[in-house]
Amino acid sequence: MSYKVGFIGTGNMGGALIKSIVRYNKEALGNNPGGGVLFSVSAFDINSELLKKLADETGITVETGAESLAKNCDIIVMAVKPQYCDNVLKEIKPAITDKKIIVSVIVGLSTQYFKSVLGSHTRVVRTMPNTPALVGEGMTLISWDDSINEEERKAIIELFSCSGRVEELEESLMNEVTALTGSSPAYVFILIEAMADAAVKSGIQRNLAYRLAAQTVMGSAKMVLETGKHPAELKDMVCSPAGTTIEAVAVLEQEGFRNAIIKAMDQCTKRAREIGKKNFDK
Repeated sequence: MSYKVGFIGTGNMGGALIKSIVRYNKEALGNNPGGGVLFSVSAFDINSELLKKLADETGITVETGAESLAKNCDIIVMAVKPQYCDNVLKEIKPAITDKKIIVSVIVGLSTQYFKSVLGSHTRVVRTMPNTPALVGEGMTLISWDDSINEEERKAIIELFSCSGRVEELEESLMNEVTALTGSSPAYVFILIEAMADAAVKSGIQRNLAYRLAAQTVMGSAKMVLETGKHPAELKDMVCSPAGTTIEAVAVLEQEGFRNAIIKAMDQCTKRAREIGKKNFDK
């Protein structure tokens, strides 16, 4: 079965997901020249220049408004900022039937929030993707509305698998996971930048330093995923007795590296909860 997927919002997250789906469609057609695409993609954004640029790059269909997109699509992906969501939902409400599926990629907003605006009949899937979707290495968490059938679940999992890995999670933990996957690429980028700055200080050319740091982070993450070993065990493999690495680790511990990460994630989670509460208290 083919699905018409419409994105409302084509910024960093929406744009990354769209590009990954288009790439997936092209690869699928390459493997099966006589077949059709599983997902046909359209989009609407109030930033017409951003939307046109994305459409020129990807070949997606441009919709003239949010309501027309909702009428024409089976799956409506909400990829706007939380503060704009209320107005967008009120605009598309006339087009939302019990045949449509609303997929949210918006931080902090619960399934019940969408039902409170669109009606209790609305079928909602809540997700938390991240920007590495742009290069096919994203991590998406999904929680389901009970009304989503098995075929639809498989399709939505495949939709987000276009951009990387997918895991299912109960909705009560979606705000908590925001800090772990949704926002965490920013922490990693800061780590890469800091590693590169230290290398530049030592005399290594900056562009080379970025490549070396990024590859090291990517390789380290892959070791965690593919070896199944505990991160502490992998760390110990690098730390030779009286060696260089244990000296660096000792400084990180002294400077509160772990505690800084934990505090940052706690604050991120707190903000995600505040966003959801603010929208319900309107």
